[in-house]
Amino acid sequence: MSLRRFEVFSEPLLPAAWLAASLLFAGFGHFGLALGFSFFFFLTGLRVVHNAFHCSLGLSRRSTDIVLWIMSLVMLGSMHAVQFNHLRHHKLNLGQGDVEGRSAEMPAWRALLFGPLFPILLHVTAFRHGNKRLRRVVAAELLLSAVWVFIVFGALRSNVLRYHVGAMLVGQCMTAFFAVWTVHHHCDRTHHLARTLHNRIKNWITFNMFLHIEHHLFPRVPTCHLPELSRRIDGVAPDLRSKIVF
Repeated sequence: MSLRRFEVFSEPLLPAAWLAASLLFAGFGHFGLALGFSFFFFLTGLRVVHNAFHCSLGLSRRSTDIVLWIMSLVMLGSMHAVQFNHLRHHKLNLGQGDVEGRSAEMPAWRALLFGPLFPILLHVTAFRHGNKRLRRVVAAELLLSAVWVFIVFGALRSNVLRYHVGAMLVGQCMTAFFAVWTVHHHCDRTHHLARTLHNRIKNWITFNMFLHIEHHLFPRVPTCHLPELSRRIDGVAPDLRSKIVF
């Protein structure tokens, strides 16, 4: 669970290179290539906020909150609202009231169609069930995102930033499928909590984000240490790793 100093420094910066590359290619008009880099930015951004949700970045509570504020602006929406639902997801785990895990019970096509409603539902749930402080934070982050979008489309007239905002909106609409359905479909609350990946190359390409049964069993373990945890689980309970993501 403990992180080396280099890991504490490098983990929050992991999405930066992908973001810079996506903006660079978009600036030269190569939007197809930019989209690929934006995908990996969103993936690594999810890795950072996911670790922040569980206070597994090796940072103080205040610094972790700052990371969530920054990523809320860059990825759009309120990461504190997503955190609220994600921690409820771990507590309820595909049971009644697990808003984040709702798409896991759907067919793949329906999970894709559910995508645009998913981030809205997460924010509404945070407002409905969160405490007063959380509601203020979520409202402030949403306001910050709204102001940012207004500036991008109203004042700056930057095609690069407009592209980035559009790519992030698409990413938010795809999370119900890629971040939930892929790792939880045909799973249950009692034994196979989630799916995982065995292939090292696939795990390397996806930044270990699909080592999900490992994460559900030990949520505080940082993502960069999940491969080691996966090997240990495989040695004592290999049946838990029978459901594969892809």
